[in-house]
Order: sequence, then C-alpha cells, then structure tokens
Amino acid sequence: MATNRTFTMIKPDAVANGHIGAILNDIIADGFKIVAMKYTQLSPEMASKFYAVHKERGFFGDLVSFMSSGPIVAAILEKDNAVEDFRKLIGATNPADAAEGTIRNKYAKSIDANAVHGSDSDENAEIEGSFYFTAFEKF
Repeated sequence: MATNRTFTMIKPDAVANGHIGAILNDIIADGFKIVAMKYTQLSPEMASKFYAVHKERGFFGDLVSFMSSGPIVAAILEKDNAVEDFRKLIGATNPADAAEGTIRNKYAKSIDANAVHGSDSDENAEIEGSFYFTAFEKF
C-alpha cells in the first residue's frame, strides 16, 4: 500500500556544490511538502548504521567514507504516492542515465556523487525517516 511520505537526503557532494536551495526548490515545485528537515553530518559510525544493508558489498567502505565526508540535509517529504513520485523526480542512480530535468541529471556528478538519496519503498521510507527524526519531529 502506497503512503504519502518518503525520505530524502541531499548528499555531501550536492551540499558542497551549493545545490541545497535549488534541489529543495525542485522538490517543492513538484508538489512535495517538507514535513521535517535538518542539516547535519554523519559520523562514520552513523553512516555505517544507515547503510548497513550494503555492508557485504564492495563499495560499502567508500560509501561510508563519502557519506560522512561533509554535511547532508535530511528531510521527510509528503505528497500522494510520495515514494514513486520522488523516485521519478530524482532520476536514475547514474546521472548519465537520468532523464532530462531530474535532480540527478541537473546536479549529480557521478554514480557515487549522485546528489540525493530517495527511499525505494514505503517501508524503507519509514525506517530511514525514523533514523534521522523522532516522532516529535515528524509533523
């Protein structure tokens, strides 16, 4: 069953390149409401916990290093069919394959530095949102 909330994270590359405002503008222009947001930085330990599902993959160490390399913006977004619509808005993981006008097409530099994270399911949206936000922070 589709829900009306999803989780996103503006990654260290997009933050460092000054794209926070433009990305948030794209999100809002696509009809999403921001219901929780914070600017923070992950420690390597926290990044390891967040990406634990990938711990057996060869890229895990590089992912943890990258995700703890600088500040991020975490947010919970609301819109009907939020997960699916947000996945369309951000585009393919590899920006070379991302459709014209998508967030990754406009702001990502590579498959690793791909500007944003977006939950891939309603269940993961809840898990990921709860990693960053308490019940009192989700309006």
